[in-house]
Amino acid sequence: MSQAIPSSATPLRRLPMPEFIAMLAFLFATIAFSIDAMLPALPAIAAELTPDNANVAQLILTAFVAGMGAGTLFAGPISDAIGRKPAITIGFGIYAAATIAAIFADSIEMLLIARFVQGLGAAGPRIVGLALVRDLYAGREMARITSFVMMVFIIVPALAPSIGAGMIWLAGWHGVFIGFLIFALIGSSWLNLRQAETLPRERRRPLRPGPLREAAREVLGNRHVMLCTLILTLGFGQMFGLLSSAQQLFGEAYGKGDAFPAWFAAMALLSGTGTILNAAFVTRFGMRRIAKWAYIMQTCVSATMLILVAGDLLPPALHFPAFFLWCVSVFFMAGVTFGNLNALALQYMGHIAGMAASIVAAISTVLATLIAAPVGLLYDGTAIPVIAATLICSGLAWFLMRFLTD
Repeated sequence: MSQAIPSSATPLRRLPMPEFIAMLAFLFATIAFSIDAMLPALPAIAAELTPDNANVAQLILTAFVAGMGAGTLFAGPISDAIGRKPAITIGFGIYAAATIAAIFADSIEMLLIARFVQGLGAAGPRIVGLALVRDLYAGREMARITSFVMMVFIIVPALAPSIGAGMIWLAGWHGVFIGFLIFALIGSSWLNLRQAETLPRERRRPLRPGPLREAAREVLGNRHVMLCTLILTLGFGQMFGLLSSAQQLFGEAYGKGDAFPAWFAAMALLSGTGTILNAAFVTRFGMRRIAKWAYIMQTCVSATMLILVAGDLLPPALHFPAFFLWCVSVFFMAGVTFGNLNALALQYMGHIAGMAASIVAAISTVLATLIAAPVGLLYDGTAIPVIAATLICSGLAWFLMRFLTD
């Protein structure tokens, strides 16, 4: 089945698919941009707001992610009750209000609070965007669309620091937040002017404890959804583990610290081809089959890389090229698995897509951080810990894929 058939007499008007994908990608790009564009602003913020303890400025990223994690639990169920467009619009409204507060923040505490609230609002477009896709499409067609969206998640972080640096050059660190505000206004306007509501009133679920518990119980009790969530957790965990050690590995282990942004951008752009290939072939080969072979590939590649690095079997001239290509393979795997697994998880949850999207995202994100944190702490000046973690996660994901069906 390539498209969802809504259990409603209300016909759902659809944007032309290219515009729909572009709009959805822009909504998701706003969230990705909100994280990575802050990186070049941290030194200036630290110098102005917390000169005695520059490390506190790093909490600006953590506060946003924490807020988004908290908002993830509520955005989906709210959208099931009031509709997708209102939920996303409210999220953008909270995001924009917090962005304005951040622009006028005169203390690090005020800025951190604003960033947390900004993250709360960002959960709206992040979670409800997936439910919006599920309202209109299902199965392989949904996987094809989410593949293009995931490509944005890979490419935007590669470009965001450079764009953020340009905004800082024009207007100081406040300029980054002005950019966030512009993104939010464009995304919200595009959604409300062009996209019809995808959840008719007769399909909405009241925002009351009873129906919420019932929906949550259905999602958590669905073996298929929980398997997809666990596999997503392993995928996110190994990717977050690599990200947590990337700066140290590129800089300390391989002496590429000064050129790290350029190498990271090249890695992200190269691996973005994974989403393009997935979008091209998912309707032919199926979501589960492509994801399974991606994990098989990563298991074999990581096992080979671990043997070469641990045994010091590579000539010095190939140390960094081999590591770089391995990193590309990890992000490539993300491009051909995350969209497919999200589509598989929501395949049978169309009637409670918001709740399902919230639970899948919340569980996979939180558990993935529990995998990534020890990986980062195990950094020993070599790539061995992160390669071993990737091998274990991909191997387990490959094993679990055996129990999934399209």
